[in-house]
Amino acid sequence: MSRRHLAFAALLAATAMLNACSTIGVKPWERDLLAKSAMQLNAYPVDAAIDDHVYFSKEASSGGRGFGGGGCGCN
Repeated sequence: MSRRHLAFAALLAATAMLNACSTIGVKPWERDLLAKSAMQLNAYPVDAAIDDHVYFSKEASSGGRGFGGGGCGCN
């Protein structure tokens, strides 16, 4: 490969890297879509509160919905 081709390839790679950083972030006109309740981590907070109350009542502990096992330690 000649020096000219190598310089062109380096310039092309640098341009591609700089262009990739220009699309990071949320545009102002996209924020209304991300603010909708369906896009939240917890889209139904009332249902989640009821589920937390049920788990707390049965397991005698709060949180911990991410794994199986009972509150008695018997798994």
